[in-house]
Amino acid sequence: MTVESAIRVDETRPGPVSAVTLHVCVTCGRSDGEAETRGARLHAAASGAVAAAGDEGWLAVRPVECLSVCKRPTTVALAAPGKWTYVYGDIDPAEDLADLIEAARRYAGAPDGIVPWRERPARIRGRAVARIPPLPAPDGARP
Repeated sequence: MTVESAIRVDETRPGPVSAVTLHVCVTCGRSDGEAETRGARLHAAASGAVAAAGDEGWLAVRPVECLSVCKRPTTVALAAPGKWTYVYGDIDPAEDLADLIEAARRYAGAPDGIVPWRERPARIRGRAVARIPPLPAPDGARP
């Protein structure tokens, strides 16, 4: 699927202008005796929420084996072509899902992916682990 075909335009509801991938670390957050990690639960919950809302056209939820932020489970990354990538840690699958999806929506609407701190959903604001610059375009020009 190309980025252009993944763009969702809905004039009745403010929303994304570009396709976004939410990478979810599924190896994050295993407690003693738990069969499933918090990351796996977050991935399942996020996938279900995106499908239920009909947001698959602009938001893809992908499992990742490790984002190497083991001290801040559960970890996710928001990424899109030509945009800064944000890595967030300490995401609670039960408490933070709605704010995480809203953060993805705001990220999608930001031309460069940079959402001002005060405009980020409250439960996501202080959880940024890293902001990674976009890769240069293949011809060397900046996106």
